[in-house]
Amino acid sequence: MQKKDIKWSELGFSYIKTDKRYISYWKDGKWDDGQLVEDNKISISEGSTCLHYGQECFEGLKAYSTKDGGIQLFRPDENAKRMQNSCEKVMMPKVPVEKFIDACMQVVKANEAWVPPYGSGATFYLRPYVIGIGDNIGVKPAPEYIFGVFGMPVGPYFKGGMNPVNFVTTDEDRAAPHGTGKNKVGGNYAASLHSHHDAVARGFADCIYLDPATHSKIDEVGAANFFGITKDNKFITPHSTSILPSITRISLMQVAKDYLGMEAIEADVFIDEIDQFAEAGACGTAAVITPIGGIEHKGKMHVFHSETEVGPVTKKLYNTLYGIQMGDVEAPEGWIYKVQ
Repeated sequence: MQKKDIKWSELGFSYIKTDKRYISYWKDGKWDDGQLVEDNKISISEGSTCLHYGQECFEGLKAYSTKDGGIQLFRPDENAKRMQNSCEKVMMPKVPVEKFIDACMQVVKANEAWVPPYGSGATFYLRPYVIGIGDNIGVKPAPEYIFGVFGMPVGPYFKGGMNPVNFVTTDEDRAAPHGTGKNKVGGNYAASLHSHHDAVARGFADCIYLDPATHSKIDEVGAANFFGITKDNKFITPHSTSILPSITRISLMQVAKDYLGMEAIEADVFIDEIDQFAEAGACGTAAVITPIGGIEHKGKMHVFHSETEVGPVTKKLYNTLYGIQMGDVEAPEGWIYKVQ
């Protein structure tokens, strides 16, 4: 397959229209078979619940080119299950796991020329979504739904790639306790735009959200999950009912335990006790790992390993997980799906 003439190493994390995308409709109690289409526009009723009541959800995952010329997906079954949880929370029909994975496979194969080559530093990002559509005006579930998947080549989420960046805590909340924080729905992200804008305006990469009940514990780092490496070499990540269960985070926990021999713990991470960490990072599909140089809280900056250099444990975690995703490190059983 002849690849597109793209300067892969210069790609940022931005939208690019590729050749094909997948779309499937839910009507009369069932999903249709779905199909690949060229048009990147969708036509929906002005009364669609996704527009007025936020009845929608989405996912994010990547396809990776391997050294032997193949293409693989990383744990798409976990994304499918997480989307099912999101659908259930906002009263939408679940997309079967098999249908989700097949749709992602179809989009990757149909856009193979857009999948960055091995060693380019770029990957192929997939965005599955479900939205409520149809003629509606009352606050109730939609009569019809769309499940779609599109994808594009992307570079690093943060400019500069695997380099430490600084964050600042915010007094704003992105999700309520026992609300939709653990689901990947658009409202959580709309609620984050203002505080993200403020953080960037002050020279930070993004903001740190504290737990909405007490504002004493770290919940999330912008649109990613937080982790810290203690001075006695433990991997700790927040335990909370209002944060998104990141597939990258659960994968890093297993990598820490099984590949690096560390103890991996989900626990409360109090903002006033972050000096226990020798290193810290943000993790998620888009960035994989973004090392945290420092966190400013109430006007005081706490620096972890360094504001300019990646810590040794964070580097090992990244290299191991990224190696698994790229096919260079043997993966645990069931993590890799080959695109045939």
